Amino acid sequence: MPHIDYFFATLSPYAYLAGNRLEEIASKHNATITYKPFDLIAAFGRTGGQAPKDRHPSRQEYRAMELPRQAKKLGMPFKLKPAFWPTNGAPSSYAIIAAQDEGGDVGKLCQLIMHAVWAEDRDIAQDDVVRDCLEKAGFDPAIADKGLLKGADTYARNLEEAVEKGVFGAPFYILDDGQKFWGQDRLEDLDMHLDGRL
Repeated sequence: MPHIDYFFATLSPYAYLAGNRLEEIASKHNATITYKPFDLIAAFGRTGGQAPKDRHPSRQEYRAMELPRQAKKLGMPFKLKPAFWPTNGAPSSYAIIAAQDEGGDVGKLCQLIMHAVWAEDRDIAQDDVVRDCLEKAGFDPAIADKGLLKGADTYARNLEEAVEKGVFGAPFYILDDGQKFWGQDRLEDLDMHLDGRL
């Protein structure tokens, strides 16, 4: 049974645009997923990247064209400049870590959290928003209060593991055979690899 370590940031527009395709691919191939939210901005600083606001104007201009194009291509609602971005991604990440420990549809929770940022102008640093996403994904909203220390520890360890394993952006997928795929636009390649076609 293949396994996928999924490194992502709840504030990443590209992770949002991945939608539920990873979960569909995993289901097709009977693969398991470990969700590993991490601090992407900290990873940029350690792997040669830059936060969007610090990038050259030509890169910022291209990003402003590419994101709405990709969203339109995928039929997903998208706000290029959401009201609460950037914000603190840690609380939503802690909730995802707690949900994974509980068991349930973690993929749906991730999608709801990112949809809140990129389509609904909601602040995922706020407890009420995180709790609402938990409830909509079928989790007890109270798990947002459980295991905060473990969540913080796991979130920090996910960053260290990401850097150690060569993760430099999000979304980033690492298979148990060592193959790596960066970006929502490489999910088709991940699928083909699991099919043995790539």
